[in-house]
Amino acid sequence: MPSTQATRPAVAGLRDRPHAQVLIVGGGINGVATFRYLALQGIDVALIERGDYCQGASGASSHMIHGGIRYLENGEFRLVRESVQERNTLLAIAPHYVKPLRTTIPIFSTFSGILSAPARFLTHRNGKPQERGALLIKAGLMMYDAFAGSGRLTERHRFHGRRRALAELPALRPDVKYAATYFDASVHNPERLTLDVLHDGLAANPEARACNYLSLVSEHDGVARLRDELTGEEFDVAAPVIVNATGAWVDATNEALGQDSRFMGGTKGSHIVLDSPELLAACGGREIFFEHSDGRIVLVYPMGDRVLVGTTDLEADMDEPARCTDAEVDYFFELIGHVFPGVAVSRDEIVYRFSGVRPLPRHDDTQPGFVSRDYRIEQRHGAGGTTVLSLVGGKWTTFRALAEHLGVEVLQALGRPAGPDTRTLAIGGGVGYPRTAVDRERWISARTDRAGRERLAVLLERYGTRADEVLAATGADAPLEHCAELGTGELAHMGRTEQVGRLVDVFIRRTSLAFRGLVTEELIAECARLLAPVLGWDAERTAAERGHTRRVLTEEHGVVFGHTRV
Repeated sequence: MPSTQATRPAVAGLRDRPHAQVLIVGGGINGVATFRYLALQGIDVALIERGDYCQGASGASSHMIHGGIRYLENGEFRLVRESVQERNTLLAIAPHYVKPLRTTIPIFSTFSGILSAPARFLTHRNGKPQERGALLIKAGLMMYDAFAGSGRLTERHRFHGRRRALAELPALRPDVKYAATYFDASVHNPERLTLDVLHDGLAANPEARACNYLSLVSEHDGVARLRDELTGEEFDVAAPVIVNATGAWVDATNEALGQDSRFMGGTKGSHIVLDSPELLAACGGREIFFEHSDGRIVLVYPMGDRVLVGTTDLEADMDEPARCTDAEVDYFFELIGHVFPGVAVSRDEIVYRFSGVRPLPRHDDTQPGFVSRDYRIEQRHGAGGTTVLSLVGGKWTTFRALAEHLGVEVLQALGRPAGPDTRTLAIGGGVGYPRTAVDRERWISARTDRAGRERLAVLLERYGTRADEVLAATGADAPLEHCAELGTGELAHMGRTEQVGRLVDVFIRRTSLAFRGLVTEELIAECARLLAPVLGWDAERTAAERGHTRRVLTEEHGVVFGHTRV
């Protein structure tokens, strides 16, 4: 929406110095992590994102940091090994956002799938669904544990029989035969983790620049034409190396770069978030990860006092926006009934829906569930001598390793040696993060002269130890009238330091308020009023932002206004 608002500082940083060694296109987790890696190596790197950071597939994930046990059936042993080890790494370097996740697989047969699994492995066709039995799952979990190695930060898997399974999870189907429990990890706030990774890159190198709501229009002779999506302003930036990290839109971005490619074949994945105390209780504080009747692996996943249910895997039409449909909601209710037949859920309990397109490689006739989740890097050279590196594939769990791999290829293109890896380098608010209940209590008690205990707990969860920066910047921070867990000073600080471009960014990606169904009409109006002077919005722009926020939340995420949830 073109506007007369003043040029944003991040835009000015690129426009006023219109050159960089590397231009990264795409502000999802993989693009941002590559930005961080290159900034740490002292590279003059710039990143642009046409929407907000983590707005695409990165923000539409299942919120899991996992090895991908089901990928073993596809023969992707290298990916599973890397993913399990990266899960361990992220538990160590990002403990403020990545937490151990107890996961249980309910199993309803002993031998089923032993013969069909090799056929699926060899042909990558689903065929007639045949559930995976205890022996097959046991073999997979043993391999999973072996891949974790000595650096594991989680327990090994355990198998229990029917009696123990129903004692721990009484709402399970009564014909359950076994329950396999193991640990993966969760990331409850992937959007804020992405922002933390971005913050690290910007803080590490004064030459590093990043800007959201800035799109690539075209490229000619090593010069990229960029457009500010909030004002309509266009300008040029020159870079000898361009990294295309636009996920499912890699081919469209390559077209803008004057290159034809057919690398991608993304699939749509949707989720719903439920405010259902009965379903929450049925989960028993753990993720339920299981096979639905169609053979697809699905999940029911408690997150705080909400429950995440997903996911689908459907061929995506790139000309249509990804939306969670009513048919997908029906599917989610069916899968809940498949594992918890006595638990009643309704559409009235849905507080949020979301959907994204996975950045999968082109897969022709291969069934979506068998398409590789691994990644590769395609390198081409433009007419003006520009080197273009396209990232094909990638998953949340491997973002650090992927960024290092991609970053090394960028350094090679620049004729620079690779620097030290980032395996042990803590991310943002993970530095000095209190890992135990005792340490957490000590952290909060040391700051009670600056804020109340509940407020400090919220800030620690949202920012990790970077909460100290927020406390230092906001001083006496009064809670919002319509949201006690967000302060007036904190909201202004977000506007000044976190590149809030649209009002909706606050509810979806700077906080988890939308995800949890806590956004009301009154809160939208209050935040718009408070942000307007910080971001230079006049009355017309402020009203437009309120309307835009309501449209995004209702049309894209199924939010129903008219009542307040607490």
